[in-house]
Amino acid sequence: MTAAATPSEDPARAERHRARMARKKALIDDRIAQAQGQAGVLLVTCGNGKGKSSSAFGMVARALGHGMKVGIVQFIKGAIATGEEQFFRRFPDEVQFHVMGEGYTWNTQDRARDIASAERAWDKACELLRDPAIGLVVLDELNIALKYQYLDLEKVLDDLAARPPMQHVVVTGRGAPPALIELADTATDMQLLKHAFASGIAAQPGIEW
Repeated sequence: MTAAATPSEDPARAERHRARMARKKALIDDRIAQAQGQAGVLLVTCGNGKGKSSSAFGMVARALGHGMKVGIVQFIKGAIATGEEQFFRRFPDEVQFHVMGEGYTWNTQDRARDIASAERAWDKACELLRDPAIGLVVLDELNIALKYQYLDLEKVLDDLAARPPMQHVVVTGRGAPPALIELADTATDMQLLKHAFASGIAAQPGIEW
């Protein structure tokens, strides 16, 4: 079979496209030239849509590709083994992986116990946040612990602000407090359009955990 012939492009249209892209390139090149600062960034991914933790663990893979050391603390999660834990534990020299939660809050149903778990998790997070050898720290579902006031928000903000200057941090979870978003360098609100669970499809391994 032969490929379908590509329709001939109108020369005037092609020239307009070229001119638009040339102007766009000039604007982008100028912005890149003005953004030469080097610093560790705080990223917050929140919202009701799927993909917050998935995004964070994608950045873990990216960081490892650049030879960086990574520290991970999972708040709330811990009742079931996840694919990300099983995979990244294959790299013990590069990744410190700490699962510190005991399950979703509607399962534990014990506020005092949840607070104690969150406080232990934050102590571990602070160890990572004080280590300049760790290039990326992921605080998975920290937003949930803050939303339910399991942790002191001001202390969390102070500890994040005091981290080594070149250390990157990713915070995930629904309900990020406004003060955390204000401190963040990059914040993304993931909106829900559709979810398979609403159609009666159970959570799938490799997709949800």
